[in-house]
Amino acid sequence: MTAAITRKRHSLTAALAIMAAATWAHAEPQHGIAMYGDPALPPDFVSLPYANPDAPTGGQIVTAEVGSFDSLNPFIRKGSVPWQLRFFLGESFMGRSLDEPFALYGVLAESIETGPNREWVEFTLREGAMFSDGSPVTVEDVMWSYETLGTVGHPRYLGFWSKVESLEQTGDRTVRFTFNVEDRELALLAGMRPILKKAQWDGVNFEESTTEIVPITSAPYVIDDFEPGRFVSLRRNPDYWGKDVPFRVGTNNIDEVRLEFFGDETAAFEAFKVGEVNSNREFNVARWDSQYNFPAIQDGDVVKSILPHERPSGMTGFVMNTRRDQFRDWQVRDAMLHVFNFEFINEAMTDSQQPRITSYWSNSPLAMSDGPAAGRVAEFLAPFADDLLPGALDGYTLPTSDGSERNRAGTAAALAQMEAAGWTIQDGTMKNADGQPFTFEILLKQGSSENQAMIDMFVESLSRIGVTPSVAVADSAQFKERTDAYQFDMTYYRRGVSLSPGNEQYNYYGSEDADAPGGRNLMGVKSPAVDAMIGRLLTSESQDDFVAAVKALDRVLTSGRYVIPIYQWNISRVAHAKALKYPENLPIFGDWPGWQPDVWWYEE
Repeated sequence: MTAAITRKRHSLTAALAIMAAATWAHAEPQHGIAMYGDPALPPDFVSLPYANPDAPTGGQIVTAEVGSFDSLNPFIRKGSVPWQLRFFLGESFMGRSLDEPFALYGVLAESIETGPNREWVEFTLREGAMFSDGSPVTVEDVMWSYETLGTVGHPRYLGFWSKVESLEQTGDRTVRFTFNVEDRELALLAGMRPILKKAQWDGVNFEESTTEIVPITSAPYVIDDFEPGRFVSLRRNPDYWGKDVPFRVGTNNIDEVRLEFFGDETAAFEAFKVGEVNSNREFNVARWDSQYNFPAIQDGDVVKSILPHERPSGMTGFVMNTRRDQFRDWQVRDAMLHVFNFEFINEAMTDSQQPRITSYWSNSPLAMSDGPAAGRVAEFLAPFADDLLPGALDGYTLPTSDGSERNRAGTAAALAQMEAAGWTIQDGTMKNADGQPFTFEILLKQGSSENQAMIDMFVESLSRIGVTPSVAVADSAQFKERTDAYQFDMTYYRRGVSLSPGNEQYNYYGSEDADAPGGRNLMGVKSPAVDAMIGRLLTSESQDDFVAAVKALDRVLTSGRYVIPIYQWNISRVAHAKALKYPENLPIFGDWPGWQPDVWWYEE
């Protein structure tokens, strides 16, 4: 075929490593693909193991969102978009199973084939795949989507495209990606990009679109109605082409998914209590125990579900921007960790029922081990020993207070670290040798009452070391604009990670795009060790080396003291109308994008 997109890049400086055929690739088209080995489900699987193929259709699920939105295009950098839309509107070649660390099965693609070393991957479109307007999904749509997203789309798509040497049409319904680097995850990532309708965007500035264009989708739902900043209603498409695709059997059963927006958490919770919202995730265990006793629960119309999972904690807390002078010095960041009285805050917020996040992959086999680095972890980190911060090699644990409000030991440790960084208390105020006071701004999103309460306690603790930060509260659009431009000193931070970390780690923590607007490296880390560990996990030839590389990465990030961690959620708490049902067989990822509302159904 003649259609092709070629990226001119230097050739690889070394040949790709030869991998065992049973582990790395297949010589013929397959129904699915896994990061390591073969996917768990056979070619003739009927449905995902955590879906109910006999689920009825109908009903409505309504969730409460805090904030606002000014765009319906989740595939670009501009605007504030409901976070769920990229999962609803972006049908892709393959779909990810939540019951395996990283395995994909065909959706738009009827098959996938890779080169012997995954140096290329080829997809064949299913016959009959259609957009919601009834037009067919074509190879032209595929190639336009990848090039557009890879050049002017959201930053999450740019890294993959930079590693594509060429994209070409190789048959009536087939396309092939050839890669310019050794990276075994790329074959999977190629299957996970949304396919958009090219004709809809002819003559339109794709990267500037807001709410004036509702994206046409080949996915099970379409945007039926919306009011900017108020609600978005998605309706199940009764003519969805893929209802019999095994990956989709038993999913997308609910007729309407409605996102209602509120100014703050209190208003959102009140809407749930009176029935305007019928499903609510609760992240505060104290509120779960004390405030979920309203009439609808007492009458049995609303039920409380506790859902376990086996995924890593990720990192949630307050991130320090190392681009700013205040937080370039690791000793200052360490002082902030000592001042933040987690044990006291946890008691006040959750009655001490939530365990603290201890690293980026805590609660999983990928978490860094206690004590000094050993084995392959130590070997991987050894070349960077001179640049690593204390704790990376010899072991690091977060500061722990005695739980009292004054936190005397933590305060003393913080004062010592600030002095080591050149800051001392002068006339009751923390100042440097030139007499300039140490201060910074904490940026919060409007309506986040829980974060505000934690920051209030943190500010009180900071006063004990002569530091008085300012707190700025911004609406959703302003918050996104400022964080996209890294215009903050400290802000709330949430980064979910998986059991199969890959190229997204460059977006989260990589040096190359650390200063690119709209990126996800909010802390601004630029570490050769971090970059090298990400590279190792992407090119590991064994599961043991992969795990060691992640553990090493976890050590470097955690000992970097970039984020003040708060508590983790090893279970999910979801209160919902009793008519909303879900299968008893929970996936290992638990309550995660792809589970609610995907495999739920409505049944009176």
